[in-house]
Amino acid sequence: MKTALCAIFCLALLGVARTQSSDERSLILVIGAPGEPEYAESFSNSATLWQSAALKGGLQTRLIGQSCGQRETDREELLDTLTNEAAKPSGELWIVFIGHGTYDGRSAKFNLRGPDVTAAEVAAALKPCRRPLAFIQCASASSPFLAALSGSNRVVITATRSGHEINATRFASCMAGAIADPAADLDKDGQTSLLEAYLKASRDVAQFYKDRGRLQTEHALLDDNGDGLGTPADWFEGVRAVKTPANGKSVDGVRAHEMFLVRGGEEAKLAPEVRARRDELEQKLSALRGRKSQLNQDEYYRQVETIVLEMARLYQGK
Repeated sequence: MKTALCAIFCLALLGVARTQSSDERSLILVIGAPGEPEYAESFSNSATLWQSAALKGGLQTRLIGQSCGQRETDREELLDTLTNEAAKPSGELWIVFIGHGTYDGRSAKFNLRGPDVTAAEVAAALKPCRRPLAFIQCASASSPFLAALSGSNRVVITATRSGHEINATRFASCMAGAIADPAADLDKDGQTSLLEAYLKASRDVAQFYKDRGRLQTEHALLDDNGDGLGTPADWFEGVRAVKTPANGKSVDGVRAHEMFLVRGGEEAKLAPEVRARRDELEQKLSALRGRKSQLNQDEYYRQVETIVLEMARLYQGK
C-alpha cells in the first residue's frame, strides 16, 4: 500500500498542470516612523528587498510610509488601503509592516508618521477579507497582532512572542532577505515558501544574538491554523512541526508552506482554482497525519490514498 501511494504521489508531482488564469495578487508594504537615521536606512533596505521580490513574483505593490506631500496621514492611507483590498473577492493579499511598535498592556500599536495604528484597527479593516492573507508584522511588541488577526485562510507572523519584547527587532531585515532566497528552500522544490522564509529568518535572528553574545530579545511566531497561539521556529524540523500543542490544537505551518511570494516551477503554472483545491487537500492530509494514532493502519492508508489520488487528478488536469 505504501509503495503504491508513493508512486501515485510521484505521478501527481510530474503531471501537467493547467495554465494559470487571472490571479491578481497584492502587496501592501508599510514603513513605520524610523525615529533614528540608522533605522530609516535599515527599513528602506528591507523595503527594497520586498519590492524586488514582489516585482519578480508579479504582485501589485502599494508602499505606505515614504511618500511626501500627502494631505492624509499614513494611518488614514493605510486603513483606506486595507479596506479597499479587503473588499476584493480573490487573489492573495500580502501585508508587511516594517518599523517599531509599542504595547501598554492593553493595546498594541505600530508606529507611523503621525497617529499610530492599533492591532484592533487593522483587524477591523481586514475583517471582511476573504482573500488568502499573509500578514507579516516585523516590529517590536508585535505579538498582540497575531491574536487580533488570526483566522481561517490566513498566515500571521510576528517578530515577537510577547507585547513586552519592546527592543528594535532584527527580524525585519532577516525576513526581507529570506523571502526570495533560494538558500531558504528547505524542500528543494525550486521556490521559497512563506514558512521556509520564516524559519530561515528566525534562525538568522538567533544566530545574530549568539554571535554577539547577547541575550535574544525577540522570538518570532507563526500562526496559520486560526487558533491565535502561534508556533516558534524551533518546533520545526525541515518544514514540518515535530511538536504538538498541549491543548490538542492542530499544528501551524501547512498553510504557510503553500504560499510563495515568488512562485517557481509547476506552482507558477497552476490555475488559481486548482491551487486552492490542492491547498485544501494538503491541509486535509496534514490533519489526517495528526490523527494517525487514532486510526487502524488500513483505514489510515485508505484515507491517505483517497486524498493523494485526487491530488494526482488535479495535477494531471483531469
